[in-house]
Amino acid sequence: MILIVHQKASQVLEVLKAGKSLDIKFNSCVEAFWSLSEKFENEIIAWCDLALKPHIDLSTWDNVFHHDLIMASYGVNTMYLPQSIGYVDQLPFANVLSELTYATWRMSGDVGGMKGEVISKFKHLFNNIHNFEYLINSIAKLGQQNGLFCYSAPSLIKIGKISSLKYTATKNELFSFVFQHYKSFRVVVLFWCIFKYEKGFSLISFIASFFRSKFFKEKIDLSDISINSNKVFTTSNAIDVIIPTIGRTKHVLQVLDNLKNQTLLPKRVIIIEQNQGPNAHSELTEKLNEEYPFEIIHRYIHQTGACNARNIALKEIKSEWVFFCDDDNRIENDLLRRGLKEIRKYGVEVLNTAYIQIGESRIYEDVKQWGTFGAGNGIVLTSAIKDISFSMVFEHSYGEDVDFGMQLRKLGKEIMYHPDLEIIHLKAPMGGFRTKPKLPWLLEEYAPKPSPALMALALKYYSKQQLLGFKTVLFLKFYASQTIKNPFKYYNNMQKRWEASNKWAKYLIKQNE
Repeated sequence: MILIVHQKASQVLEVLKAGKSLDIKFNSCVEAFWSLSEKFENEIIAWCDLALKPHIDLSTWDNVFHHDLIMASYGVNTMYLPQSIGYVDQLPFANVLSELTYATWRMSGDVGGMKGEVISKFKHLFNNIHNFEYLINSIAKLGQQNGLFCYSAPSLIKIGKISSLKYTATKNELFSFVFQHYKSFRVVVLFWCIFKYEKGFSLISFIASFFRSKFFKEKIDLSDISINSNKVFTTSNAIDVIIPTIGRTKHVLQVLDNLKNQTLLPKRVIIIEQNQGPNAHSELTEKLNEEYPFEIIHRYIHQTGACNARNIALKEIKSEWVFFCDDDNRIENDLLRRGLKEIRKYGVEVLNTAYIQIGESRIYEDVKQWGTFGAGNGIVLTSAIKDISFSMVFEHSYGEDVDFGMQLRKLGKEIMYHPDLEIIHLKAPMGGFRTKPKLPWLLEEYAPKPSPALMALALKYYSKQQLLGFKTVLFLKFYASQTIKNPFKYYNNMQKRWEASNKWAKYLIKQNE
């Protein structure tokens, strides 16, 4: 490891290799960062503030940097970008949970590091950036989109963060960063939110940002970086499959055919069949007489809802891994074997495959940290989910898989997307006897906007700034698709709809959690 010891992320005080000072001088952290990455491409190029040097815990660094495509830092005293970044970014990566290892592109100059050969991949694009903290956040932001795994890692250092962090980015730097790494519309959102919610007027910073170059669509090729994680969760390949279903007997049987042809056979397939008709008989029972090379656990219940069905299935899991599968999937015969191989390669506990419909093309082509969770196409380490379940807040609505993913994140679990593992989702027509649930908010004078389920997600997991940014973008985008063209009347109407949504979201959370 090569360690750059700096003062306030600007002046380089010394450079250490294996604890010994190198006879080398640099004018700035940025110069040291680029130069050392080229000279020591097989080493971790690390940085830390002088005050934190005695507290670095080198015994943990191999666990943090368990493969070569990892960038990690930790803000003890400072973070670069303020919480205002939440106005323009509602993904979980922007709202750091600092007490645990957490996937985020928000980097700190306090302490951190990444592999030299990976740093060099970004030099052609960021060579004109002279602020070290701006540089490492730019590398992480663009890198994460292109397959770089980025973390806030408290174990890098022996002391925790102080009670309140100092944010070091100026308003000019904040606006410039948003312009360079997001669509231009987001700069407008940032300007408005700072004006409305922080009483700030950043017109000069706003205008100046538009004279910067754009980075957010740039591609960085990291495919030649060798990946081989040193993490070992379990050596077992035993895997159970859970399938909630309602009225899709033909499709379930096709999924079972796909599973019996897997090169890695599941141990057990847990099917939770639902039918709300109290006198209805299972369509599946008589169809499951065929011999399968795995145990089938079939539960037939008279309560509909994917959350309840999956929670029943979770209690039946016995294997070390679980495959979350929808009843209308089409699965390649080596998906489970390859999935576990890739999980071990990257050292993650949760994997989502590409999930496309017939005739669709993949949108994302890089293995990457994933901002959500898919409950129809996920392979998960069973021990990672032993203390969580699908929240009934989202029953008969949507968002339960996103919520499940956020529960995983709050436990420090990593979710990875892999484009080369692909499941076809048929999106079959709904089957079975279903009664449309009676939603009490449909009687409201002002229909909730957004839906109470979506608002519940925002209330549970967004920062204050993310919630306000979400509200601002919703109000702006919905204006064009509704009939009230007087902007003042529109705002008053939307405010009442927002308040109705907020009320019912809190009701759902209180009733179900």
